[in-house]
Amino acid sequence: MKVSVQAVAVWGKIAPSHSITAIMITDDQRTIVTGSQEGQICLWDLSSELKISSKEILFGHTASVTCLAKARE
Repeated sequence: MKVSVQAVAVWGKIAPSHSITAIMITDDQRTIVTGSQEGQICLWDLSSELKISSKEILFGHTASVTCLAKARE
C-alpha cells in the first residue's frame, strides 16, 4: 500500500530553525501548533489574512514530537 505525505511549510518572515514533524490547528483556526524533530512544540498565530507569526516555543521533550492531539474540555 502506497502512502502519500504532503509537505507543509510554516513560518513568518524568517524560516524556523527546527524540522516540523507534526502539525495541528485549533478549533477556532487562530493558532497552529507544530512539533519538531528536535523536541520543541511551537505555537503560531494565524491571522484572518492568513499571516503566520510565532507565538511561543515550548521546550522539554527529549525526543522528536511525532504527533499532536488536543485534550477535551
